[in-house]
Amino acid sequence: MSIGENYLRIRNEIPGHVRIVLAAKTRQPGEVAEAIEAGATDIGENYVQEAAAMIQALGEKAEAVTWHMIGELQKNKINKALPIFDVIQTIDSLEKAIAVDKRAARFEKVVPVLIEINSAAEPNKSGLAPDSSVAETVAKGISQLKHLHLQGVMTMGPLGADPEDVRPFFRKTREIFEHLKELEISGVEMNTLSMGMSDSYRVAIEEGTNMVRLGTIIFGPRF
Repeated sequence: MSIGENYLRIRNEIPGHVRIVLAAKTRQPGEVAEAIEAGATDIGENYVQEAAAMIQALGEKAEAVTWHMIGELQKNKINKALPIFDVIQTIDSLEKAIAVDKRAARFEKVVPVLIEINSAAEPNKSGLAPDSSVAETVAKGISQLKHLHLQGVMTMGPLGADPEDVRPFFRKTREIFEHLKELEISGVEMNTLSMGMSDSYRVAIEEGTNMVRLGTIIFGPRF
């Protein structure tokens, strides 16, 4: 099947309220363009430089979609990231949030962000500890920043694991998301739960996600 056909198949398969972010890491502009032509509305990139090159190559097509930062955002890349990305999904500390806020002020923009949870508490991964009180502290801190708009939570989950083995980590992230939502923090709009990738999106949907990040299942394997 073509990329466009793959996208339409998945789009028709999953519930309409679940937003699909296409993970475009290492993909060619022509591949991403085909997905956009098929109706893709959201594109995720892991690296600032790759995103900038992709947007330039896509031209007007790039303006038709929302661009998500789904990789770790290094502090020295924030200034370059802000003109490119519409959403930053990987805020992994209050310190990072403050750094983004200061730079966003210079651009006179308010940036939608998600808090990243390291749901499996893996030492080599970024993200907050999977603890509701930790997430609450960061969420309340972000709510005081004028140039960030906290809209939800994201997690990666352990890569390469059997999808069923990832379920507890998705469930824990959903619990953190629900906890933050119940707090009704002023200035926070807790409406996005981003979890699940090509090998685990079905389980993520069963566990309540409303945003999945899909790459291989749409584009095919990376070479």
